[in-house]
Amino acid sequence: MARAGGITNAVNVGIAVQADWENREFISHISLHVRRLFDFLVQFESTTKNKLAKLNEKLDTLERRLELLEVQVSNATANPALFTAN
Repeated sequence: MARAGGITNAVNVGIAVQADWENREFISHISLHVRRLFDFLVQFESTTKNKLAKLNEKLDTLERRLELLEVQVSNATANPALFTAN
């Protein structure tokens, strides 16, 4: 009888060890995917910041051109004689 109890105990330990390995494997997979997600987000942030910086430069250039055109239109409106034929 003691022997049967020992086999049952060994089976329970084996099941517990198997479950532990499965849990560790699951945690390992989750950790790997979290790391991949983190790497993606870091790369996405970097790419997005770069693209936004380029767009900001283009917008600044367009704003300066618009201000120049506004001044030119304002000057032309204030001095219409510059555009009339004599």
